[in-house]
Formats: sequence, structure tokens, C-alpha cells
Amino acid sequence: MVNKIFLSSPHMSDEGYEMEYVQEAFDTNWIAPLGKNVNEFENEFAINVGIKHAAALSSGTAAIHLALKAIGVEEGDIVFCPTLTFSATANPIIYQSATPVFIDSDEETWNMCPKALDEAFKKYPNVKAVIVVHLYGLSANMDAIMEICEHHNVKVIEDAAESLGSYYKGFHTGTIGDYGVFSFNGNKIITTSGGGMLVSNNEERINKTRFWATQARDQARHYEHSELGYNYRMSNISAGIGRGQLKVLDDRVAKKNYIYNYYKQELGSLEGIEFMPNEEKNKSNYWLSCITLQGKVRPFEIIEALEKENIEARPIWKPMHKQPYFSEYAYVGKNVAEKLFENGVCLPSDTKISDNGLKKIVEIIKGLW
Repeated sequence: MVNKIFLSSPHMSDEGYEMEYVQEAFDTNWIAPLGKNVNEFENEFAINVGIKHAAALSSGTAAIHLALKAIGVEEGDIVFCPTLTFSATANPIIYQSATPVFIDSDEETWNMCPKALDEAFKKYPNVKAVIVVHLYGLSANMDAIMEICEHHNVKVIEDAAESLGSYYKGFHTGTIGDYGVFSFNGNKIITTSGGGMLVSNNEERINKTRFWATQARDQARHYEHSELGYNYRMSNISAGIGRGQLKVLDDRVAKKNYIYNYYKQELGSLEGIEFMPNEEKNKSNYWLSCITLQGKVRPFEIIEALEKENIEARPIWKPMHKQPYFSEYAYVGKNVAEKLFENGVCLPSDTKISDNGLKKIVEIIKGLW
């Protein structure tokens, strides 16, 4: 629908950067997977986030899967995972026939709670990996989390699917742990229509993930396969879109911040409304502007009121340990994530929203008070 205001939708550059790279792929007939755009996107992305190596893949989910495989996660291994996240964070644990244990959030960051993580290690000392999520662009408490994981000699995967352009104490999220994962799905801050990136300073492991992602084809004249492989590589066309999108990342982050600050200024004084955490030491990309409600107005009322005007809003992620598929797995915490889900709303945060659109959204929400 042309007049619909989306939660977060693809936003191509006004300058047409993406088409330059895509056209080059067409002109050279390099349409199939791999090619110059893939190689350059990996290099440019690694430089942008300040890490040594990157592998362009078909999705962020594929990147998490291969990160787990690179760590050596196998059947029966335990992997700690935040409960407040999208299922794509947890699903790859099951792909490896491993066992997830879900960790609660803290109120300070909405992300994995270090105290709950420490408690989980006491209950489950034999852990193979920890996945940390930077939810909605908010960085987790990485100092505390890394200290705990290093004490237990456990590898850390950062799911930065929602936090490209966010910083933790001057470092890009996704570059602090052993592996970082980014997503370029259509709703992310930049997009390749679909796709993801796995990053690490470990060159040997990134090279190995590229090998697995290309059907694990051994070096031979014929098709030789000594390991299980996957069709996980990004296409040259998608990578071309990504190269163009990377040029406007700073603009997209600036607009997301503008949207967040607009909402906070206009809605922050309403009774019972609180905004997502905003720590000065860190810098969020504010991928989605989120609020929690403690008063008479409930999340579904805001969502339905906006929906009637063709405006998209959504609840906060439903915790994984409350999902039917994952309900049998262990959970450690004090139900902070459940409270965030019950009281939270993701407000429209599309970078194409005009000031008039923001004004309309604010007026609708204020009308509920």
C-alpha cells in the first residue's frame, strides 16, 4: 500500500549507489553467486566496523549457524542464548542438535543479564558457546558478559543483526566477541534484500566458514566433498546492493536517531510511558524506537489505533522460553523479559517517515491518553 507507514522497510539511496554496482554485475554477466561485489562488500564492511575478516552469507541466521559450527558446537552441547530475541537467534542452536538455555534480560539494557548469565554458569558449567544479542540497536553489557565468559573459557557470538551502526564504548557492536553476526534483511537499517555477514579477527575460521557456505567443495577438478556443506553464500547482485547501502549507513543511523528523539520529546511526558534505555557511554542506532507502558493504556491499544490508520507497530519480541517450540528448554532469570514483552511496543521507525507522518503517529498515540 502506497500510503502505509511501515515499522521499518527497505530504503534505497537517493543517489542510486546500489544500481551502479548491480549494473556492473549485469554488464559483466556476473549474476551468479560470488564475484567482485561479494569480495568488495566483505572488505568494505570489515573496514567499516573495524574488524579484520568478514564472510558475506545468505542471511544472518546462516551466519549464526556457521559461527556455532566454527566454535565446534555439536549434538548435546549447551549454548546460552537470550530469551528476549527473535527465533533466528535460537534456531541455529537446534540446527547443530545442541541444547539452548535461555537467559533473562536486565532492565538497564533489555539484553542478556550478566547476573542471570553468571547464575546459569553455576547451573550448567559445561557450556560450549554464548550468544549475545544487541536488541533493537541497544548494546548489551559486554564488559560484564565478556568477563564471565572469559572466566569460563567460553566463546562469544554477538548477534548484531539489529545493531549495525551501534557502538559499545567506542567499539562497533559485533566486533567485541569471538564472532559477530549482522543481518541485511529487508527491515534492517541497511538491506541487500536478504543476506548477512559473519565477522571475526580469526582469519582461519572465516575462511573455513566460506568453505562450508559454498557446499564444502574441496580443491579438485571434480566435485569432491569431505565435509557437510551449505548453500549459504551471498549472491553478487545482493552484495552490490549492500555496497551501495553501506554508503548511506550514517544517514540511516542519523534518521533513526531523529525518529527516536522526536518520539521521546513528544511522548516522554505522558503518564506511564518509558522509553528504551539510552546510555551515554554507548551509542545506539535506534533501529526501532521502543516504549514500555505502565499505566491505563496498553500496548495492543496503541498497535490497533495505529493499524486503523494504516500505520504499522508491533509488540516487543515474545521471549523464547514462552514460545511453544522452545518451551521445553531451560530458562534462567527473574521474568524481566516477560514484563518487557507484556508492556512493550515497537513504534514505527521507518527511515522514510516524514515529519508529517511522525506528527500523525504522535497525535494518534496522545489521543489514547
